[in-house]
Amino acid sequence: MSDGKDFDGGGGQGPQVPEFKLPQLKAGWLRAGLMIVLVLVVVGTSFYTIDPEETGLVLRFGQYVRAADPGLHFKIPFGIERVLKVPIQRQLKAEFGFRTLRAGVNSQYTTKGYAGESNMLTGDLNAAVVEWVVQYRIVDPYKYLFQVRNVEETFSDMSEAVMRRVVGDRTVNEVLTVGRAEVALEVQGFLQELCEQYETGIKVDQVVLQDVNPPDPVKPSFNAVNEAQQEKEKLINQAQSEYNREIPKAEGAALQTIQEAEGYALDRVNRAQGDAALFTAFYQAYASAPDVTRKRLYLETMNEVLPKVHGKIIVDSELKGVLPLLNLNPTQEKGGQ
Repeated sequence: MSDGKDFDGGGGQGPQVPEFKLPQLKAGWLRAGLMIVLVLVVVGTSFYTIDPEETGLVLRFGQYVRAADPGLHFKIPFGIERVLKVPIQRQLKAEFGFRTLRAGVNSQYTTKGYAGESNMLTGDLNAAVVEWVVQYRIVDPYKYLFQVRNVEETFSDMSEAVMRRVVGDRTVNEVLTVGRAEVALEVQGFLQELCEQYETGIKVDQVVLQDVNPPDPVKPSFNAVNEAQQEKEKLINQAQSEYNREIPKAEGAALQTIQEAEGYALDRVNRAQGDAALFTAFYQAYASAPDVTRKRLYLETMNEVLPKVHGKIIVDSELKGVLPLLNLNPTQEKGGQ
């Protein structure tokens, strides 16, 4: 490179173009930078990692080609193949009638804006606010991603429809009190049947009724009805207790009276039969020896009668008068003779 303009006086070739080495150096760095970026893009789009609780579905130009287990894997870069990760080992949940704002020791929930999910009509035409949770797992990732469009929204609609159907077949008292567990089990069964019918790839683990209450405008009236029903049940239980105490006592007394009457009847019959047998024996003895029987009966009768008589006077049957034998002195002490 020279200062000013250099001319070749001998050759007549015109001015010479100066050589710049610095631009050549910049072009080399640019090519190197492009190569590094290209390598990073290739590496970044060629390898992916699947977590232990997930499975990966590899799509090539949008078509499913294979599944990937947990670990590090390779795929065709530049977006030719892409991976959809599905948490198959994690238990998921769907909330209805409320949403969790913050989970933890002091969890926070909100029901604002979700009344349309929880307001239901029972079988006896009463209103109820039903809040529930569906816990589920993804057991077939392919069906979960490709068989149903908007599978989460579809699953939510199915859950709400099944809950309304089951609640609509029961009274409000069953839904609010004793029938809650049965409602949850029935909803779980029907919802699983629908998931299999629609091939959602979802397995329902549990349905939990979080809170079931009457709507706020009718809570006072509902509480009054509950108090009346509780008072009714209390009076019925008291009457049943009194019944259980008095009826067995009366039944026992009646049974005792019947048994005493049966015993008395049996005793009288046995005595009558014994007397009849004795009379028959006496008659047979009398018929065989009338004089002896009469004398024996007389002696036996006297043996029973005479000990009961305090004063006894024995006279001879041939005695003509009894005056000398009588005590005519009223002041004399009476003595047994």
